[in-house]
Amino acid sequence: MTAEPHLDDGWAAWGAGWGIAATMLGGILVWGGVGYLVDKLLGTPRVFTATGIILGAIGGVIIVYMRYGRENRGQT
Repeated sequence: MTAEPHLDDGWAAWGAGWGIAATMLGGILVWGGVGYLVDKLLGTPRVFTATGIILGAIGGVIIVYMRYGRENRGQT
């Protein structure tokens, strides 16, 4: 079980920012890499690479939203 981030501390906000950036970049690189490998295996001209990059970006946004975006929704 992971601890919830408390963004009231300046250093915690830096950590959250780096976590968001790493999640987004990681999704793009991993799924873009999977698409690249599929393109190499099938001999297609970067169709699956582009699809993997797009899906990785969408997945990264969803993960960031689930992790950081929903926790402040009920607090006003």
